[in-house]
Amino acid sequence: MRTQAGQAREIISLAVPAFLALVAEPLFLLADTAIVGHLGTAQLAGLGVASSILVTAAGVFVFLAYGTTSIVARQVGAGHERAALASGLDGIWLTLAIGAVVAPAVALAAEPLCGIFGASAQVLGYASTYLRISAAGIPAMLIALATTGALRGLLDTRTPLVASVLGFGANILLNLVFVLGLGWGIAGSAWGTVVAQTGMALGLVVVVVRKALRAHASLRPEPGRVLRAAGTGVPLLVRTLALRAILLVTTWVAAALGDVPLAAHQVAATIWTFLAFALDALAIAAQALTGTALGAGDVASARAATSTMLRWGAWGGLGLGLLVAATSGVLPVLFTPDPAVRAALTAALVVVGLGGWLSGLVFVVDGVLIGAGDGRWLAGAMAGTLALYLPLALLLHAVAPTVHTWGDPAATALLWLAFTAFMGIRWGFLRHRVRGDAWLVTGAAR
Repeated sequence: MRTQAGQAREIISLAVPAFLALVAEPLFLLADTAIVGHLGTAQLAGLGVASSILVTAAGVFVFLAYGTTSIVARQVGAGHERAALASGLDGIWLTLAIGAVVAPAVALAAEPLCGIFGASAQVLGYASTYLRISAAGIPAMLIALATTGALRGLLDTRTPLVASVLGFGANILLNLVFVLGLGWGIAGSAWGTVVAQTGMALGLVVVVVRKALRAHASLRPEPGRVLRAAGTGVPLLVRTLALRAILLVTTWVAAALGDVPLAAHQVAATIWTFLAFALDALAIAAQALTGTALGAGDVASARAATSTMLRWGAWGGLGLGLLVAATSGVLPVLFTPDPAVRAALTAALVVVGLGGWLSGLVFVVDGVLIGAGDGRWLAGAMAGTLALYLPLALLLHAVAPTVHTWGDPAATALLWLAFTAFMGIRWGFLRHRVRGDAWLVTGAAR
């Protein structure tokens, strides 16, 4: 077992680059939001609808990163480097197959998908345009997930950081040129993001391929092995689908509250995602360290790392949350010139900030259990969370006309109080699991 100081250094060495990379990732959407927000409220609301669908289309396959990290880390812990890289390549080939199906499906169904949210005709037009173009970047998004997961499993969080920083820089530049310079409007924002994401994905693939060649791992896909990799990711896929359903239902409720709450919710959700990804750095470290420790049969190290990261997650979430709450009156100015949206957003950000400590705990334990390969339990727990949250969301949707009369700030704050309740339910499930021993399964494979 590692010393406490050594373990802390290892956590920091993984978490800090992961933190910076994860912060850079939502900056893609933050940049889009800030630039599009100055085009108008309808464009901003349209981005909110389209981005929810786009993130869902890619996010349901987040198991490509999480599952790959767990599998690769266990192989690394067991001393099987070639097998670890072969597992990473399996994930990349799987993303190519998935992306080839998902991208055209989303593009062809852009308008009916956006129409599900019940937004106004003007908002629907902007949303459909953004989604149709952005669908072209889905394969790149999926490839980036798989390659990043493989590198994290190899205990390399610095390469994804470099890729994210370069990708974000390119995204900002291209969005400014396409949207403001060439006057392409919301379509320019979509094209800028697609180009930046594609470049980032290609760079990550080159790094993984070079590592595989040095380890003499085969680059050719083996259908049976790729299918087994897909099978191990099914529980995490179910978990993620349930999570995305919760996020989509929340956006659906926001749309029922009106265009202003919907626009404010889009920005608040973007900022929450920014915080979530920042806190998720500890979850990334948890995935890699837990998988490596259990692969090596070191249960004590897995337990000790979990305790350390839980403390850090709670305090980190509290600090970031209080920062958001303290700046809730200033941040809206960066995203929209509309006074009504600014007021609603301020109310939402206060609620977001006060729930920061809870998010920190949830993300850490989620990462620990993913690293342990406990996907089947996570799938059941998230399905249970959805079942408990759905009645609350349906109730808020039903009373939306009444809530709307209370004013946009009150309506938006109530929506985010409901979302905080979802995080509380999720923490209840996770806390129960991590206190037991059933997730502590050792060996090169679970």
